[in-house]
Amino acid sequence: MDVAIVGCGLIGHKRAKLLGAHRLTAAVDADPDKAQGLAALHPGATALTDWRAAVARADVDAVLVSTPHHLLAPVATAAAEEGKHVLVEKPGARSAAELAPLAAAAQRKQVVVKVGFNHRFHPAFRKAREYVDGGAVGELMFVRARYGHGGRVGYDKEWRADPRIAGGGELLDQGMHLIDLSRWFLGDFTRVEGFTHTYFWDMPVEDNSFMALRTAAQQMAWLHVSWTEWKNTFSFELYGKTGKLHVEGLGGSYGTERLSYYRMSPQMGPPETVIHEFPGPDQSWALEFADFARSVETGGAGCGGVEDALKALDVVDAIYRANTP
Repeated sequence: MDVAIVGCGLIGHKRAKLLGAHRLTAAVDADPDKAQGLAALHPGATALTDWRAAVARADVDAVLVSTPHHLLAPVATAAAEEGKHVLVEKPGARSAAELAPLAAAAQRKQVVVKVGFNHRFHPAFRKAREYVDGGAVGELMFVRARYGHGGRVGYDKEWRADPRIAGGGELLDQGMHLIDLSRWFLGDFTRVEGFTHTYFWDMPVEDNSFMALRTAAQQMAWLHVSWTEWKNTFSFELYGKTGKLHVEGLGGSYGTERLSYYRMSPQMGPPETVIHEFPGPDQSWALEFADFARSVETGGAGCGGVEDALKALDVVDAIYRANTP
């Protein structure tokens, strides 16, 4: 594929490094220095500041959108309308209503649209999916999960703290990952309850969110995301009737990625335990892009598409509505 990347910050550079045999033809950013900086790393790529011109180019097959939240949906929708395949970073939009036109354009133009739910591609979660699909933990009952970091000096002055740009705080940020992962295992949520609050950071968006999500079958997801987690933490526990799966760490500052499988015996008591560790660099971004490219090539459905993002944003929207005075 010939690829345009819109948004040449940290994530745009990360995506560009993982293109493999695919070609970067356009690096786009409102800051010309950033656009030129990324283009210079890829011979033949053109640096542009106008994303509208970029998505309309005939030499672009796919567009990767790595902008702040307020531009994700407009850029991705325009690209889909031009018949381009799209990989847009999560959350995909600031609300479900803002994302809906992208879903409609993808269906109308018959293009692949993937949302950046890279956590589905962490090896611990791929292995957990194998255990669940193979019946190793039995019928699923509930999820209990925590995800958080402590920010950094000046975090409250960054674009993520501006509700006009970000659309929300930690719920829309790391909360989207936990909601998506919980849906991936349990299915759609029919009852949504949640609480958002700003405890520490001087910002008009929440730095913590607590969620209680329930399916029609009464399966529960009990989730907490936080920008006041002073030791970066990721913990996702999945409980079945005959076993438990626990994913911890995501590598780097979150600690070694690990999956623990606890198999209950008919006699109950201490479970049989199997530990899988996945040291080394994070491969989830590369695996996610490979899944996107494969979907484009075969026309098949990718793992974590625009419909998944719409479902997750429905949950986010419901919690924000419930917490609006």
